[in-house]
Amino acid sequence: MDVLGDILTAMRVGQPVAALTEVHSPWGLRFDHVMGAAFHVVLQGTCLLTPLSDGDFAPRELGPGDAVLLGRGAAHAMSSTQDVPLTAFTPVRGTAGAPFGRFELPGPGARSTIVCGAYKLVRSRPHPLLRDLPEVVHLSTLRGRNPGLRAMVELLDTELRDAPPGAAVVAPSLVDALLVYLLRAWLHESAATTSWAAALSDPPTARALAAMHAEPAEAWTVEQLAGLAGLSRAAFARRFTEVVGEPPLTYLTRWRMDTAARLLRGTDKTLAQVASAVGYGSAFAFAKAFRREFATTPGGYRTGAAQ
Repeated sequence: MDVLGDILTAMRVGQPVAALTEVHSPWGLRFDHVMGAAFHVVLQGTCLLTPLSDGDFAPRELGPGDAVLLGRGAAHAMSSTQDVPLTAFTPVRGTAGAPFGRFELPGPGARSTIVCGAYKLVRSRPHPLLRDLPEVVHLSTLRGRNPGLRAMVELLDTELRDAPPGAAVVAPSLVDALLVYLLRAWLHESAATTSWAAALSDPPTARALAAMHAEPAEAWTVEQLAGLAGLSRAAFARRFTEVVGEPPLTYLTRWRMDTAARLLRGTDKTLAQVASAVGYGSAFAFAKAFRREFATTPGGYRTGAAQ
């Protein structure tokens, strides 16, 4: 089971947005807070990333090949230098068939080219992996680092810049995949310090997580999961709790409810079908558990998600 892909499927809402941005110094752009995660990939030039009202991170200098993911969607600015007046980032969808937007600012100085975008993610009840994301994930694709991410960036640059035939189909898929590559690179670089990075790289914990994600309706016990992990019950429970941040069955309940929320948002399954899919024997028992986790009924959640 691809646990990372499963988590992203449950947490994603709607389609990502992206724009090829070309600016000439002196320049400054203001990006409002987003309900999800924002990203930027610098293709050419240099710039300064700084927080605005709700941000809590140190300014970052970015250059060609740098990629940043603002995991909490904080309002921020990007500029050629400090103390430059800021212009609201308002891309326009270019010519017919262009898959995403474009944004340009003329000026007398050096040009910077950046892919700017955002992903809509569930923030009312974030998965622990998303909760672990720092304000800014700063990654480099130069000097042989993160080759998969580099290849993805090069492909996206071509599709957005040149808009070749089929770009309207290809580019959205590339932007979708970019989030996976950004998270892979972050997980790889932070495996020793971030709980969820450690969870996915620790074989016993990863095996238990894969089982719960593959079959959330299964009546898992700690003993069964410990057997899959190859550990004693006590050793597994201790290890899982230390690495993931919560006990195995607490996480299982969380994942069942996240899966149920995705089914309520994205399918027309009946309440009984959703209940069965996440391991509840009756719609009543499921509705009671769902309300305890989300402070609303499944029907109320579905109606709110559709609005």
